[in-house]
Amino acid sequence: MTQTDLFEYVLGDPLLASSLYVNIALAGVSLLLFVFMTKDLEDPRARLIAVSVLLVPTVSVASYTGLASGLTIGILEMPAGHAAEGASVMIGGEPVDGVVSLWGRYLTWALSTPAILLALGLLAGSDATSIITAITFDIAMCITGLAAALTTSSHALRWFWYFISCACFAVVVYVLLVKWPEDAAAAGTASIFNTLKLLTVVLWIAYPVVWALGVEGIAVLPVGVTSWAYSLLDVVAKYVFAFLLLRYVTTNERVVSGDVLDVPSASGALADD
Repeated sequence: MTQTDLFEYVLGDPLLASSLYVNIALAGVSLLLFVFMTKDLEDPRARLIAVSVLLVPTVSVASYTGLASGLTIGILEMPAGHAAEGASVMIGGEPVDGVVSLWGRYLTWALSTPAILLALGLLAGSDATSIITAITFDIAMCITGLAAALTTSSHALRWFWYFISCACFAVVVYVLLVKWPEDAAAAGTASIFNTLKLLTVVLWIAYPVVWALGVEGIAVLPVGVTSWAYSLLDVVAKYVFAFLLLRYVTTNERVVSGDVLDVPSASGALADD
């Protein structure tokens, strides 16, 4: 299939097309809003949090444009035993063996979710080792998730990759729920961190659920519905999350102040060695 064929396929499916183009628009508006909100920040830590958050809608604009253009969409023939085994899709007026795979989403997540974790780690005043650990396992989660989506040689291997991805995710959840709340309490940012922590964990858990129910998993949800489910999750997990975080940072710059890797005290001053 050519990119033109896939581009026209997306345009010909109103449900699928709207799930992508609406997100492009929301990501663009969010990016402009976030730039305006953070333009007066001066503290190094606060500015790095802002830069991390700004990366999220920037990546989304590029990623969703790639999906809408057909650049990061493919047709995959599912292996024996998969619910979509032997399925076909109409592309250019002709049936094509396989199902539509929007694999480009994994590129989005591999870049945007580490930025979200970096911002949360800095907000909590966590050390570099803890932040890098969370980001490393997060990237591993995205890469193994992509492997699960693209593996067509074996149905069992698809689910094997899926569970590896979930195991990596469990490490990220542990850091968010156990390690960083203690750091946030010491840094004086516990109130906003706990809100964002729960928002992140609850919404991120929904992604593997959608994967399992969508065409990549047991194929209960069609491609358009699956795409909208992911898009709605992205809107809240990325743009709403980013707005709440930046609103706090811009109004409480003193609390999160400090050098990039120094842990601030509860009073906002730099912690003593």
